[in-house]
Amino acid sequence: MLLFSDNLWYYKCMNKMISVQDITSAYGRRPVLKGASFTAERGECIGIVGANGCGKSTLLSILAGTLKPKSGEVRYYGQAAWSGPQMRCSKEVIRKMTGYVPQENPLIPELTVYDNLRLWYPDSGRLKQELEEGFLHLLGVQEFVTKQASKLSGGMKKRVSIGIAMSGMPPVLLMDEPSAALDLICKEDIRNYLEVYLQRKGTVVITTHEESELELCHKLYVMKDGRLQQIDRALRGADLVKMF
Repeated sequence: MLLFSDNLWYYKCMNKMISVQDITSAYGRRPVLKGASFTAERGECIGIVGANGCGKSTLLSILAGTLKPKSGEVRYYGQAAWSGPQMRCSKEVIRKMTGYVPQENPLIPELTVYDNLRLWYPDSGRLKQELEEGFLHLLGVQEFVTKQASKLSGGMKKRVSIGIAMSGMPPVLLMDEPSAALDLICKEDIRNYLEVYLQRKGTVVITTHEESELELCHKLYVMKDGRLQQIDRALRGADLVKMF
């Protein structure tokens, strides 16, 4: 099962897969991020936790190129995604290197699952292959591919959202609380998918409070006062909440 674009395999490991340095952001006059930094290697899962409204989703939106930071730098395998005093964005780098699973549902409700996927998979042959034996099959999307998107359960919508994020076979997957409000079966399926993705040297950045997803993380950070602080990845329950 191929998970990444062929033109990405030639990259060497001389650079970090992700390098985020001193990212700042604000909503109006209210600062949200005050210098968030972290790095990640190939095959690593980075977990980010924190209280609601602390800036976790803001950071992921910046990494995905949907929100502009005030200052700082983001690089994927040494290639600048956000950089310079004017915070120039390389959409090409972000498009090639990342897949983004936001909290909100990106599907067009009037279309079937298949038609939604066709908007992101222009090659119908590859879409068919992915549904039959690839990562869409691993997510179980083939079981409801003819359903109208408006009639899907929350778990089904999340599976399709992950499939859309992986349409370009990116080496980095950005996930904003992917298992929130999902049933146990769907949570387990998503976890199994992420395990396979990490085994194939994909890199994941995930915001989550799900302990099952925290088990996947090689590094764990808490977002507090607009900055990321690395903490013991074994922290759970009340001990973890104390760090918020």
